Amino acid sequence: MFSRAVRPAVGLARSFSTSTHNNAKVAVLGASGGIGQPLSLLLKNSPLVSHLSLYDIAHTPGVAADLSHIETRAQVTGYMGPDQLDAALQGCEVVVIPAGVPRKPGMTRDDLFNTNATIVATLADACARNCPEAMICIIANPVNSTIPITSEVMKKHGVYNPNRVFGVTTLDIVRANAFVAELKGLDPARVNVPVVGGHAGKTIIPLISQCTPKVEFPADQLAALTGRIQEAGTEVVKAKAGAGSATLSMAYAGARFTFSVLDAMNGKEGVVECAFVRSEETECKYFSTPLLLGKNGIEKNLGLGKLSAFEEKLVADATSELKASIKKGEDFVANMNRDTLSVVEVKE
Repeated sequence: MFSRAVRPAVGLARSFSTSTHNNAKVAVLGASGGIGQPLSLLLKNSPLVSHLSLYDIAHTPGVAADLSHIETRAQVTGYMGPDQLDAALQGCEVVVIPAGVPRKPGMTRDDLFNTNATIVATLADACARNCPEAMICIIANPVNSTIPITSEVMKKHGVYNPNRVFGVTTLDIVRANAFVAELKGLDPARVNVPVVGGHAGKTIIPLISQCTPKVEFPADQLAALTGRIQEAGTEVVKAKAGAGSATLSMAYAGARFTFSVLDAMNGKEGVVECAFVRSEETECKYFSTPLLLGKNGIEKNLGLGKLSAFEEKLVADATSELKASIKKGEDFVANMNRDTLSVVEVKE
């Protein structure tokens, strides 16, 4: 069970054990939370990471001390509170941001907006000032708005590079792979379902027609499967009954995406992940599609590919909600003043 849980790290150890380029400094902002702790554990386990910089508003020294006792080479440093945020980011090549409040039963991802928008804007501001060329991987919800927020803050500093700002939607792909494998009796490690659109409800669009290996479902089962993938986060929120949202699976997905980014930065070819990014593929300014990653972030947007009629309708139905979420994020930054950028992170 354990080796399966850390598959990305183990796989990378095999691929890169002799590489001289595995010296990435990676920051986790929100490292003491329900996602941040297991995410930091998985990153500590990877040979791709030489320095793990952990930041949060509480408990970070303890998390860092705990992780530092693990027999892997990554050096771990902990930073706590707004006064130490800049130091946490200096020299970082990849920044992963799971900071923010989790969903509780009855809440949508959009209900998190007011609190998490300020948190993400604050952290993006710090990234722009301290590590403007880093790969920024945003986990904090609502991703459909927090990516536009991050982008607009970076623009204000004159350091925005759309090829280096990612909304981590990988959990949608992980779930789609798991659910399809379960229904078809396949090994989930060998299933790949592209998931496009956004990262909330009906904006999550699994492209089952493009699944490898090829699978087919009757129309009613396809609709039910799509609905389950779209509402899988709510499934976990309800199951946890007020004790949080998807943290362990999100940490796994966040680590998978981070490893892919690091792989590509190290020169590995053919690394493809879906992520919510600045896009010209649809009429939405931001959209998740499969991306070919390279040394400098996005090398090529691989687009939507051929869609089934069912999937075309899903894209059409998602557009208005996605546009509204994007505009909400952009408007937040447009109306934000400097005083808004105070770190008030609330952890699980």
